[in-house]
Order: sequence, then C-alpha cells, then structure tokens
Amino acid sequence: MYLLVLGIVLLLLKYLEIGPVAVWSWWTVLAPFALAAAWWAWADYSGYTKRKAVEAEEARKKRRIDKHRDNMGLPPKKPR
Repeated sequence: MYLLVLGIVLLLLKYLEIGPVAVWSWWTVLAPFALAAAWWAWADYSGYTKRKAVEAEEARKKRRIDKHRDNMGLPPKKPR
C-alpha cells in the first residue's frame, strides 16, 4: 500500500512538474507501481495474504468467544 501511495505522489509531482521530480525519468517515477505489483504477486504466491486473513479471522473468533464467555460470567479461557 505504501508503494502505491508513493507512486501516486511521484506521478502527480512529475505530471505537475513540481520540484526535482519534474526532471526524473518516467521509469523512475513509475517504478513504485511495478514494485507494488511484484509485492502483491509474491504475497499471493507465498500464501502471505491468506495467512493474514486466517489470522484476522481467528482473532475475531477469539474476541467473539471471549465476549460471550464474559456475558455468561465465565472467565476467559486460558491459552494452552
């Protein structure tokens, strides 16, 4: 996400010809977009995206269970 934001900022600076970015090569300005695409491809290929989604789902599930246990007056379950 940071690379995408950086790419958009550099693109705007180049297009509007602001600061030293105005004289940079277009390849340099567009490089963050290529790096972002490479990052997303690697994250999907390696399973990083899926692993983070599963971790978020497990955390949400644990919070929901702890909330219900608290509502029933039971102490939270201790991790093993």
